[in-house]
Amino acid sequence: MTSKRNDNIKICSLLPSSTEIIYALGLGDNLVAVTHECDYPPEALSKPRVTRSDISPSLSSAEIDFRVRQQLTDVGSLYSLDADMLELLKPDVIFTQQLCTVCAVSYENVARIAYHLNSKPKVINLEPTSLEGIFDNIMTVGKYAGVVDQAEAVIHFLRQRVNRIESLVRHRERENVLCLEWLDPPFCAGHWIPELVEIAGGFDALGRKHQPSTQVAWEQILSYNPDVLVITCCGFSVERTMQELSLLRKPMLEGLKAFQDGNVFVVDGSSYFSRPGPRIVDSVEILATIIHPELFPIDYPSTVVEQVQILEAVHSQ
Repeated sequence: MTSKRNDNIKICSLLPSSTEIIYALGLGDNLVAVTHECDYPPEALSKPRVTRSDISPSLSSAEIDFRVRQQLTDVGSLYSLDADMLELLKPDVIFTQQLCTVCAVSYENVARIAYHLNSKPKVINLEPTSLEGIFDNIMTVGKYAGVVDQAEAVIHFLRQRVNRIESLVRHRERENVLCLEWLDPPFCAGHWIPELVEIAGGFDALGRKHQPSTQVAWEQILSYNPDVLVITCCGFSVERTMQELSLLRKPMLEGLKAFQDGNVFVVDGSSYFSRPGPRIVDSVEILATIIHPELFPIDYPSTVVEQVQILEAVHSQ
């Protein structure tokens, strides 16, 4: 691991989150390859893409869930990696993860392909399960590229924003919150998201803090009956999640307190909540605005968060 800036390092990012970290650290010129999902910052769109998925994003939630389970069983990976392109680009380091087989090319495939590349790149596993783990990833990238000072500055700024929220909600009553990472079938929130809810002044009793998200039954959701429901579908924009929501045939959900009180929110899971990069702190701020609007009266655009009248969607079926 280098201790001084390496201006010649060639980086391949196989995660949208590490791509954001790389740009936040001023390493955009060193980035030689990204994934088909790396869309932020806009400059990342001009980089060569070395991954693809065989599952169409136009499928419904239920169809995607079926195809994901089937392909993981049959093939073991949801994504393909262009080894020939990597050979041409000659990366020195590849940032990837093995935390979630649904989120990126399998770590085993990356390691196998990297072993046969002439550039012999180091394969670095970025595998956070918590907010602190995300900060550690920023430092890891900084150390490998020799930009530790920049990494420390970015982390310090992010911590300041988190500390401000924690101080403002410290003496407020906590709301019962439910975050759903998928709708059909429903999945509770896992890893860092329940922690973000706590920082923002709420508590998610069904969430699995620092553990993988898991499928839950609608009966569990009804029994929990949260004050606030936040729908943060992994990989989906607000618009796409709203489309999925309109397809749900769940009249029983009308009884949820969150529905009756108008406290149902759809957020951009793809850009924020399910992407463990610098914008994860934006996710905390979004949650703080949802849970304690009296303290954080931020008017986010509907592309980021949208308060919805779910009853209308249910009645329209």
